[in-house]
Amino acid sequence: MATPDFETLRVGDSIPPLQKPPFNRLQLALFAGAAADHNPIHVDDEAARNGGLPGVIAHGMLTMAFLAELLGDWVPVHRIRSFSSRFNAMARLGDAITCRGVIAGKSEENGEKRVELELTAENQNGEKAQLGRAIVALP
Repeated sequence: MATPDFETLRVGDSIPPLQKPPFNRLQLALFAGAAADHNPIHVDDEAARNGGLPGVIAHGMLTMAFLAELLGDWVPVHRIRSFSSRFNAMARLGDAITCRGVIAGKSEENGEKRVELELTAENQNGEKAQLGRAIVALP
């Protein structure tokens, strides 16, 4: 992996996006086990509808994990200084999520050259399921 160069990046530049295949039931069931989040709204349509939802929804932590994967694909993990996100909308069974990052700022701190990124995880309709921010140190 070639680490991006601080000097060539500009505010407003995009990092390479990450496209994930549509959510399926097996993926949600496996993530429920891995995350120890066995809320039935993630695996059972009837339980989800009884909770006022249109059907099964993906775990918010799964879309957050996709944003972390986006960052890890762009820079070595040891260069990530901070990462946060918040849930913005439900991701549903069958949604194909695309994660994107845009350079929001550049700075120097503690002798490091850093870029701040605005992150989004959105479905095929452009609905943003997850919004995030990250700071990474670059050479």
